[in-house]
Amino acid sequence: MSSSIYANTKVGLNHVPAYQSSGVPYAKGGVVANAPTKVEFPYVTRWVVVSNPTTGSLRVGFSEAGVDPAAAGVNYFTVHANSTSPRLELKVSQIWLVGTAKADVVAGLTGILPARVSTSDGASWKGTDGVG
Repeated sequence: MSSSIYANTKVGLNHVPAYQSSGVPYAKGGVVANAPTKVEFPYVTRWVVVSNPTTGSLRVGFSEAGVDPAAAGVNYFTVHANSTSPRLELKVSQIWLVGTAKADVVAGLTGILPARVSTSDGASWKGTDGVG
């Protein structure tokens, strides 16, 4: 059988080998998140960890609408003061933060470009149930 049917296959969200290998390191420290702040990744993540080294709480979500207190956003999780989220196995191209002076983000990246996540609202899961 010819393998030509795979010649134009592009690496995308369901490309299992991209998630089987170790992620390319990504770290961004001291993210000021007093207002909804987007952290964009250059590639889709394999996993993400968010740290909150401050005394306030930090909302973490997957769209601005999900975390924005002014818009009554309810699609987020909280990283409490002086704590760190567990390693989250997520394939995202961005996360949103709000509610504390600073945050640190560490991720393992795949080789999948954010455009492969593209929706009508851009390279995010915005508009999806549970995202906002």
